[in-house]
Amino acid sequence: MKQYLLAVIFAALLGSASTPEYSIQAIRYASSPGVPVSELVVGGPKDVKVDIAMVIWLIRGGGRTILFDSGFHRDTFLKDFPMMDYLRPDEAVKTAGVQPGEVTDVVISHAHWDHIGGIDLFPKAAVWIQKEEYRYYTMDAWQPGGQHGGIDPDDIKQLVQLNTEGRVHLVQGDNVEIFPGISAYTGARHTYASQYLRVDGNPPFVLASDNCYLYLNLSSHLPSATFSDADHTANVAAQSRMIDLAGSADRVVPGHDALQFQKFPTEGRIAKIK
Repeated sequence: MKQYLLAVIFAALLGSASTPEYSIQAIRYASSPGVPVSELVVGGPKDVKVDIAMVIWLIRGGGRTILFDSGFHRDTFLKDFPMMDYLRPDEAVKTAGVQPGEVTDVVISHAHWDHIGGIDLFPKAAVWIQKEEYRYYTMDAWQPGGQHGGIDPDDIKQLVQLNTEGRVHLVQGDNVEIFPGISAYTGARHTYASQYLRVDGNPPFVLASDNCYLYLNLSSHLPSATFSDADHTANVAAQSRMIDLAGSADRVVPGHDALQFQKFPTEGRIAKIK
């Protein structure tokens, strides 16, 4: 029995030693003014508008510099979606003391233009995306009956190009540890196969991206926009799971809520989440 207990303790110590204590920062690279809450929270108030934050998240530890999502920079979207205080994502990371070439990995939550559009700005980064998200938006989405709203063909061409260069890693499904202590989860269906992250630590955090737009989604148990209306119920269930994974709704970080820059210590564009 004594040997067994020692083995359990040793395994626990080894596990904690091999998992880095990551830092997490939210970087606001722009704001989109006057967005109706009803477009963000299904069933939300129709007469309320908010300025939403356009965000990438910087995770550092264990010798890695990781971005969760990459923002966007194409002129098409700057014309169609007027932004306030826009700073190109590769310039935005510099405000956190990171050069674009120092980013080791970019994890893409989903293929919408404002999340995948900056993958060409980080020249040495490996790109991580769900395998089914990659497959659908490089194939079926453009066939008759496919859905590609919010998907920029130029972003997809860039994604395929990076894949031919060996820089794309396909994440296969739910609850997959992609780095020590950082796991990808699916099930929220914001797009065909979107994903969110849980970052281990004391305490852990969940970075939801657009699988949960606002803190209001969590408090009101209402879905974000989903791939289809049939996915609304699953999205609400996934948000409850996020809370369980984080251990508290306060440690689930929604994708576009400017409140994250009030809840956490903030200087300039950067909120220190952890």
